[in-house]
Amino acid sequence: MDFNGKKILITGGAGFIGSNLAFYFQERYPEAEVVVFDLFRSEERFANGNLKSFGHYKNLLGFEGRVISGDITSKEDLERLKEYRFDYIFHQAAISDTTVSDQKKMIDTNLNAYADILKMAADMDAAVIYASSGATYGNAPAPQTVGKEEPANIYGFSKLAMDNLSRRWISAGMHIVGLRYFNVYGPREYFKNTTASMILQFGLQILSGKNPRLFEGSDKILRDFVYIDDIIQANIVACEAEKCGVYNVGTGISRSFQDIVDILQKELGTSLECEYIPNPYTSQYQFHTRADIEPTVKYLGYEPHVTLEEGISRYLPEIKRIYETETI
Repeated sequence: MDFNGKKILITGGAGFIGSNLAFYFQERYPEAEVVVFDLFRSEERFANGNLKSFGHYKNLLGFEGRVISGDITSKEDLERLKEYRFDYIFHQAAISDTTVSDQKKMIDTNLNAYADILKMAADMDAAVIYASSGATYGNAPAPQTVGKEEPANIYGFSKLAMDNLSRRWISAGMHIVGLRYFNVYGPREYFKNTTASMILQFGLQILSGKNPRLFEGSDKILRDFVYIDDIIQANIVACEAEKCGVYNVGTGISRSFQDIVDILQKELGTSLECEYIPNPYTSQYQFHTRADIEPTVKYLGYEPHVTLEEGISRYLPEIKRIYETETI
């Protein structure tokens, strides 16, 4: 589809997925009007010590569209967006740190603010594509299937509540698609700090000559790792979804954390010995994720293209750049 001439809002647009979306539109649809809305990074932290916002200006270096600093939980900040009359809203802003335990803050940010965005979108007649999460499934058995959720933390619960709210608006005629991202990795995730993918974290460990540190039994801890390009693809095809609703976005293939380290070492020509440590998160840990993507393929036309081997190969130049320029 052609986005030229369209007005596009990306909330959380200075974050990992949001910034990649911003550049996707800039590079392919120069006549689109793209607005990035983000809280941006400050020194504010949650009780767990992690930053409250991962949005970073460096993720937007080279972006030429409109940039607005604002908080999705602030009705005054959202009011500033209403003058644009957007055609599409890509809602990526959220507390995405699964270890945050502040339930009120999580619900206020992920659910209540989303309700305000839906009201704004309805007034504008804008389509909404939003970030849900594979965390809605908790320890539900693989393959994880929409409709069989077991959230194990407040983050997963908040995303499931967003999905339930979306269905009510869909039934009223709005174009809304929720995308349950599985384990996403790729460029522009560095500023997520400790919540960045283990692909980045293992890569930096290996480049620094440190022995990769894995949880015990990592060869049996399986995840559906999905490269950022496939996530962007899902967001785009969702704009013309045959059927609105909630869909998984992954590869439909599970790989282990041990696989990641082995692929990285092969690509980098290293043979560092792995260190295995106890897993302190077993009570709320997903030991096996694999997205059921059959409905996503059928109703969105989504097709994952990037294998773990290819994704790591594509990502390595950026991991090396980060090691050389950001971590020294």
